[in-house]
Amino acid sequence: MPEGPSVRKFHHLVSPFVGQQVVKTGGSSKKLHPAELQSLWLQDTQVHGKKLFLRFDPDEETRPPGNHPLSEPLREGASKEEATGPTQTLASIGPELSEQSVRFPELVLHGEGSSDDLGRDTPAGEAERWLHVSFGLFGSIWVNEFSRAKKANKRGDWRDPVPRLVLHFGGGGFLAFYNCQMSWSSSPEVKPSSDILSEKFHRGQALEALGQAQPVCYTLLDQRYFSGLGNIIKNEALYRAGVHPLSPGSLLSPSSLESLVDHVVAFSTDWLQGKFQGKQQHTQVYQKEQCPVGHQVKKDTFGPPGRFQRLTWWCPQCQPRLPAEEPEQLQP
Repeated sequence: MPEGPSVRKFHHLVSPFVGQQVVKTGGSSKKLHPAELQSLWLQDTQVHGKKLFLRFDPDEETRPPGNHPLSEPLREGASKEEATGPTQTLASIGPELSEQSVRFPELVLHGEGSSDDLGRDTPAGEAERWLHVSFGLFGSIWVNEFSRAKKANKRGDWRDPVPRLVLHFGGGGFLAFYNCQMSWSSSPEVKPSSDILSEKFHRGQALEALGQAQPVCYTLLDQRYFSGLGNIIKNEALYRAGVHPLSPGSLLSPSSLESLVDHVVAFSTDWLQGKFQGKQQHTQVYQKEQCPVGHQVKKDTFGPPGRFQRLTWWCPQCQPRLPAEEPEQLQP
């Protein structure tokens, strides 16, 4: 799924629509029917790690304070330029509604004059006004245009991806959400102390978690301590810190753990800056055959027993295994 820097960019794309009313809706979502958002006002948006939260209200209200596209400021020196990233595109004029129905027969449109009444309750009550958006592996948000097919599918058809949700706003623009799950909640689940891109990220808490007697590659993906950190950041931080993925944190020196946290924050921040500058993120070991020094890179799947296993790339020379005291079962 998209990692913290990508979701922060999505947050930036959505924020200009805060204070506008939803006038037409569409999308293929069945669990959360798009019609539920008809006539609601987008009042706020927040981001935490890999999660995006959107607040909708039935009545227009004053735009809440602190709703800058990056409510959690970038670290010192980070760019705030508005530029397109590799997975999202901005356009001044989007397709008309008729084009949507032609290109996406699965996409049902609702709006003024629509006769569709599915008898569903809208989230107008005080209890549930926040829409939680969780993105899948290729999840994205597009502004004022739709995603286009980049290659043919298994049947050989060049069929464009179908948006899960489309929201048209009174200001004339629209948002298209792809490959995501959505649900209503009473409040956003925000814990800045664990968010790797937050100024309130708690290094001490992260270091304590990394010091556990388990492979550090397991701990890095634990969103309780490293919210927003995904497989790309995991691989790159471990390589740049010179730490073997299966190194038990309890056997690493304090300086090694500090270096690992430093590289997590630095790589994530650089990645986010690159997105706002329209630059592709450069990786040194992730999905590579050789490391920058020219050593052969190894690849394997690691994860806690009985839980999801993630592909991991590492350089045996640049990231040597710990001495013999490393538990035998952790050897790759």
